Amino acid sequence: MKKGFLLPALGGVILAVGLYFWFTTRESGSHTVVVYVSEDQVFAEPILKDFQKATGIVVQAVYDTEEAKSTGAVNRLIAEKDNPQADVYWANEPIRAELLKQQGITAPYDSANAKNIPAVFKDPEGHWTGFSARARVFVVNNNAKEKPASILAYTDPRFKGKGVIANPLFGTTTAHVAALFMVWGDARAQAFLDGLKKNDIKLSTSNGESANFVASGESEFALVDSDAAVSRMDQGKPISIVYPDQGAKDIGCLVIPNAVMFISNAPHPNAAMALIDFLLTPETERKLAAAACAQIPLHPGVSPPPDLIGIETMKVMKINYAEVARKMQEIQPVLKTWAGL
Repeated sequence: MKKGFLLPALGGVILAVGLYFWFTTRESGSHTVVVYVSEDQVFAEPILKDFQKATGIVVQAVYDTEEAKSTGAVNRLIAEKDNPQADVYWANEPIRAELLKQQGITAPYDSANAKNIPAVFKDPEGHWTGFSARARVFVVNNNAKEKPASILAYTDPRFKGKGVIANPLFGTTTAHVAALFMVWGDARAQAFLDGLKKNDIKLSTSNGESANFVASGESEFALVDSDAAVSRMDQGKPISIVYPDQGAKDIGCLVIPNAVMFISNAPHPNAAMALIDFLLTPETERKLAAAACAQIPLHPGVSPPPDLIGIETMKVMKINYAEVARKMQEIQPVLKTWAGL
C-alpha cells in the first residue's frame, strides 16, 4: 500500500508564516518548546521537525520508551507538578489525559484549530484535545468460514476457541473493557469477561501478538488497534478488517485518539500554544494518515488511510473519556482477579 503525502506548497507557506508571526508577536525571547511524547517516536518526530522548520521554535522532545508506554511521561509530569519542565504533552490516548487533569497538571487551552473536531473527542473544559485516532477493530484471517460482526462474538459458542484478545490488564484493551463497563454496566461487562474464559478465548500479551496469531492462522480473529491491522496488511498477511458493532442497535466501534495537553505553568506558554495549534491542523492529520501508523483523521473532509474508513462513516461508541478513565482505575481489582493475579 502506498504511504505518501505532499503538503501543498502554498498551504505550507501560509501555515509557516502564520505561525511565525503568531509566535513572534506573542512571545519574544523564547524560542524553545518542551514536549513529552507517548506517540511512537518514528511517527511523532517528523511532525515536530516540520513545526520547528515552520516556526523556528526549537523542539525539545522527550519520548516514552516502548516498555513504559504512556506511564513514563505521565509519572514524570506528576513528579514535576510543582516545578514543570514540559510545556506540552502529546499522548497516544486520552485516558491518562484525564488523570493529569484530575491531578491539576494540565491547564485549559481552546485552540481555534480544534473547532471542527467532534466534541466527543475533546475535554469540555479544554484540558485536552483529540486528533488522529486509532479504531478498535477485528482482524480476521481470510480462511475463516465466518467473520465476527460484534464484540459479542467472543462469547458466542459458534466462535468457541477461535478468537484471541490481548490481556485486559494492559494497553488499549484495558480502556476497551472499561468502556464496556460504562456502556453495558458492571454486571453485563463482568459476565462478558467470564464468557471469554468459558468460550476458550486465547489471551495474548499485546495487540501486536494478537494480530500475529490471526495472520499465522493460529487464531481466526482478534480485537486490535487499527494500526496493528494495517501493518499486517501492508506485510501481505492474509487478513481483513471488520469494524465491530456497526448495526443500528449496536454499541459501535471504540475510537482512541491522540490527545494534546497544555501543561499548567508551562515554562514556554506561547510556544506551547503554537505547537498545540500545529498538531491540531488538518495538515498534521493528513501526514499521520499517510504514515505507516495509518491514523484516522478527526477533521471532517480529511481522507482516511487507504485501508480504513473515515470517522464520518463509522458508527463510533458513545463514551465519556473521563468516565472511562475513572472506571479503568475502579476495575483494576476485577481485572487482576479475572487474570488470576
